[in-house]
Amino acid sequence: MPYFIDAILPIPVEKAFTYSITEAEAKFLQAGMRVAVPFGKSKVYAALVKNIHTTPPTLYEAKEIEHILDETPIVTQKQFELWAWMASYYMCTEGEVMRASLPSAFLLESETIIRLQPEILLQDEDLQDDEFLIYEALQHQSVIKIQEVMDILGKRKVLPTIKKLLDKGAISVQEEVYEQYKPKLVTFVQIHADYKDETAFNELLDSLSRAPKQRELLLTFFSLKAKTNKPISTIALKKAANATASQLKALIAKGVFETYKKRKDRIVFEGETSATKTLNTHQQIALSEIQECFETQNVCLLHGVTASGKTEIYVSLIEKLLHTGKQILYLLPEIALTTQLIARLQNYFGEKVAVFHSKYSVHERVEVWNNVLKNASKAQIIIGARSAMLLPFHDLEFIVVDEEHESSFKQYDPAPRYHARDTAIVLGHMFNAKVVLGSATPSVETVYNARQGKYGYVYLGHRHGNILMPEINLVDIKEKQRKREMTGHFSDTLLRAITDALGLGEQVILFQNRRGFSPVLECKTCGHAPQCPNCDVSLTYHKYRHQLRCHYCGHHIAMQLKCMACGSPDLTTKGFGTEQIEAELKELYPDHKIARMDSDTTRGKYGFEKIITAFEQEEIDILVGTQMLTKGLDFRNVTLVGILNADSMLNFPDFRAHERSYQLIAQVSGRAGRTEKQGKVLVQTYNPYHQILQQVSVNKFDAMFQEQLQERQDFKYPPFYRLVRITLKHRDYQKIEEASVWVAKALRQVLGSDAVLGPETPPVARIRNQYRRNVLIKINRKQNLSHIKGLIGRVQTSFKAIPQYRSVRLIIDVDCY
Repeated sequence: MPYFIDAILPIPVEKAFTYSITEAEAKFLQAGMRVAVPFGKSKVYAALVKNIHTTPPTLYEAKEIEHILDETPIVTQKQFELWAWMASYYMCTEGEVMRASLPSAFLLESETIIRLQPEILLQDEDLQDDEFLIYEALQHQSVIKIQEVMDILGKRKVLPTIKKLLDKGAISVQEEVYEQYKPKLVTFVQIHADYKDETAFNELLDSLSRAPKQRELLLTFFSLKAKTNKPISTIALKKAANATASQLKALIAKGVFETYKKRKDRIVFEGETSATKTLNTHQQIALSEIQECFETQNVCLLHGVTASGKTEIYVSLIEKLLHTGKQILYLLPEIALTTQLIARLQNYFGEKVAVFHSKYSVHERVEVWNNVLKNASKAQIIIGARSAMLLPFHDLEFIVVDEEHESSFKQYDPAPRYHARDTAIVLGHMFNAKVVLGSATPSVETVYNARQGKYGYVYLGHRHGNILMPEINLVDIKEKQRKREMTGHFSDTLLRAITDALGLGEQVILFQNRRGFSPVLECKTCGHAPQCPNCDVSLTYHKYRHQLRCHYCGHHIAMQLKCMACGSPDLTTKGFGTEQIEAELKELYPDHKIARMDSDTTRGKYGFEKIITAFEQEEIDILVGTQMLTKGLDFRNVTLVGILNADSMLNFPDFRAHERSYQLIAQVSGRAGRTEKQGKVLVQTYNPYHQILQQVSVNKFDAMFQEQLQERQDFKYPPFYRLVRITLKHRDYQKIEEASVWVAKALRQVLGSDAVLGPETPPVARIRNQYRRNVLIKINRKQNLSHIKGLIGRVQTSFKAIPQYRSVRLIIDVDCY
């Protein structure tokens, strides 16, 4: 009887592909294992076995698999269920979800390998220059890869040259799959069995009387063994004895020591743990309210003001569940936040805490994945950014989504374009796990769901230690400019407050939500501003690199000394970013340490950690940063927060601009005054009478919520309507115009003209030489969502069938906010 598998390939194809396997393979294989399979003309992929059956495919002949890559499944059945839900809800393929979920070390693709054919001998005169270089390289090494050929020839287009050598029979080409993950092996030493009894050992010591360093190494080994009674690594032994590698090698060569290798995780916790903090009365009440909610509901919103101690409540909930041995997931919006929180959680729970986010290397991520899969005690609490939600849990009991309002939880590119908060609730439902959503400024949709009774709701309105909420003052910079009371981008009020805080030995945070030195460089003579050649945006000036950069595609040029249009050397900068604020502060406060935290200064793996630790230890007096600063960071000595320009957030073309501005200002204000002294927040604005600024200055969250809710109901936005955005991309302006009109017209025919808006040009109409058009679909909550998605899918299929639009890329984003 023939056997077959359905396999998910890590590429955007809608269905799983069927491959044939032998009976022996069928007995060995399980769902969730990887197999190397051929796809297309010559490519080989690592695909995941979805199921094993005996039904052959009807439309094509099943190819055989190449080989099996795993001994045990690396993906669980629950993950397959989650992937299927994500693919269906977010209108993408399971292959795309698989690609987003698995660490890249698991996503093996074949590489083209070139080998020499030894039986064919070619003379130098038979070969052209490029052919000769490849042929000569193969004389020195048995195989070379395509990338190496590109390096040898110094160009990207190498396939014609390879084809010529193939035609001459000089080389053979084949596809090979390589395993990327390599476990970390540590070398340990032990004494040889011959020297374990006392007499032999004393004889050995006598024989080493002329080699004092080797003798010292031997004695150090025994003293370490007596202290720890753990295996001793070669590195630890050399360090303890202050010996060299050659001295240790000499003892191994004499047969005194034996070495053996052990596999070790790349990330290990080697500190001491301490008891968790005792909760105050308000936290205790909130904790019991959450536990009450969990008796009837699986999801609870914890709405606690900034510095109310939400983290300690999560820790208490985690501590109560640890004894069950089940898994706990702690989701955070930013990697910057994880650095502070990891230290706190590891201090309480030690090696039970595992961390997973994109700044970790491929090997480290594979190790966390394996620990979660095998339910190792060292991965009972998993903390990480949104991708941590896609790990292979099998016994999940509790999920915390901290700062649930954050837009960083939404994945925009590539597919799946999922929202981690919503997906975490679905994941919790699959495991029957409890979910806590925490925030000082929860999103309008979440509060609406809580007030409708869909989620539980707990309010924590007191800061820890009954500290006062920060005093928020609005500074009218239009008035200040008129009175000439501005120094650079600082009002006299803000500078006075900074000087006073620094004089008292306190720290200051300044917030400007734009990186770089200046967003526009302009010629004073003709008004020309350098634009990105690939995108419809001006180039941002970065002073520390002395270059103009595009923040969309990365294109950069050296800073211009004169205008590119008229040649005038009279250039000026417009607008300001974090870099300019830092430069101005260094002139104003030369004796103080000033640092900047944005995506330019936190590039490395420990970029966040270095800055946050230095600020915590009060090595930095003023920290300037973008929205990375706003999210739940806890600095004890910060008494002043300055927001340099609140208007740029308020005037953003987005239905959530006012809600986001309120959240951002309230969150960044919450970094001030987290100890006895009341914090102070100064918000510089051209429009101090704006409704949102007035609401945030007196902490009127409810007023903001009611106003936003009413507007959303009037204009058909979430939570009353669902949004699906279709983005079309193409290099040809004319083609994108025609295609977007066709799509909008087709959608109106099936969904009705009220439900479809557009096509419309987005604020940035061209990115990476691709023109963009958006069509927005509003779906009433009472309508059947899967039926509407089916209709959208039909329009998408019809669109792809039109020959002239085949090259137009169509991207569907469900819940595009």
